Amino acid sequence: MKNNKPGLRIGIIGGGISGVALALELCRYSHLQVQLFECAPAFGEVGAGVSFGPNAVRAIVGLGLGEAYLQVADRTSEPWEDVWFEWRRGRDASYLGATIAPGVGQSSVHRADFLDALVNHLPKGIAQFRKRATQVEQKGGEVQVLFADGTEHRCDLLIGADGIKSALRSHVLEGQGLAPQVPRFSGTCAYRGMVDSLHLREAYRAQGIDEHLVDVPQMYLGLDGHILTFPVRNGRLINVVAFISDRSEPKPNWPADAPWVRDVSQREMLDAFAGWGDAARTLLECIPAPTLWALHDLAELPGYVHGRVVLIGDAAHAMLPHQGAGAAQGLEDAYFLARLLGDTQVDADNLAELLEAYDDLRRPRACRVQRTSRATGELYEFRDPVVGANEHLLGENLATRFDWLWSHDLDADLAEARARLGWENGSRGVLRQG
Repeated sequence: MKNNKPGLRIGIIGGGISGVALALELCRYSHLQVQLFECAPAFGEVGAGVSFGPNAVRAIVGLGLGEAYLQVADRTSEPWEDVWFEWRRGRDASYLGATIAPGVGQSSVHRADFLDALVNHLPKGIAQFRKRATQVEQKGGEVQVLFADGTEHRCDLLIGADGIKSALRSHVLEGQGLAPQVPRFSGTCAYRGMVDSLHLREAYRAQGIDEHLVDVPQMYLGLDGHILTFPVRNGRLINVVAFISDRSEPKPNWPADAPWVRDVSQREMLDAFAGWGDAARTLLECIPAPTLWALHDLAELPGYVHGRVVLIGDAAHAMLPHQGAGAAQGLEDAYFLARLLGDTQVDADNLAELLEAYDDLRRPRACRVQRTSRATGELYEFRDPVVGANEHLLGENLATRFDWLWSHDLDADLAEARARLGWENGSRGVLRQG
């Protein structure tokens, strides 16, 4: 029977990984009209390497992006292919344990490479650039978004994928009678750099340091600091992030006029890690021009939806990177919405109920990931109130700490959402022709 209902018009604000991944899936369906708006003059990702756990890889595959991901992703080589990280003392690189992610291991990619791979599959005409959203209005079941260039866009559903500094978040919260939420500084900064793996191997060899530390992703742990490494770009580069935390203030503040990312000298970075062991110091000495990142996150939001405007990814639940879970939660959001919006049973009459299910089922999980990301950073830096610097408890905790995060059944959440909507099991989405 032919469906004569008018197609839903969907606007997506933000051209990062979550926004583009969602747009790619939604534009495959003939009952949806999709437009994506990016404020920059072209697609581009800030940052370097990003690690994906098993849950993220499942979402990527579920979004039909598995092949594009595999073209640019790195895996730890055999026989360590299931290792997510090995954990070591920062002061002497002694082995503390490992976290195993069976079948996935350390699945990582350069952010820009992954976004480029996605963008290459995006149909022409879907994306518009230099579109900075400035105002949102809802009236009569329609959303109007105004842009800084004086143009506007009208749609049935507006999705905010515009990151931690989201322009749409205030509209959603104010619509719920709540105060705006701005990013909060964590008190932790991260020195970042990319190291040529052959250069690092030579440096370790010269210092008599085990080259196994190059072959397998590592996390070096110390009081109020930790350093991680994992490969990107087919193992040619090693992504290095060295975290240092100032715990002198209970509510740390980052100056409003200070950039979140700036170039720093190698000497500043090395001074921050004075007293760390040879492996850590030699690693950092291979980064001649690091950048310093001030790490911010969001407080847990009481809602991600107002009317026909919904937040996904960092716009909704920006978190600290200590579980490698931020981008993954955005991809889970995209997968959840894509599976429901891609079904031909969706229409203007049940859209509100669909968004309510998204908020009820996605928000508690994302909030838990936010909370545990902060707590995991405390654990790494010997500040967990139970574990502290007890190496035995630390190894036990890290061996299983991420199981709940990685094993979550997103399809079970979708099944519950479909039951709430009164939809039959199985998607009835229709692929776009041509």
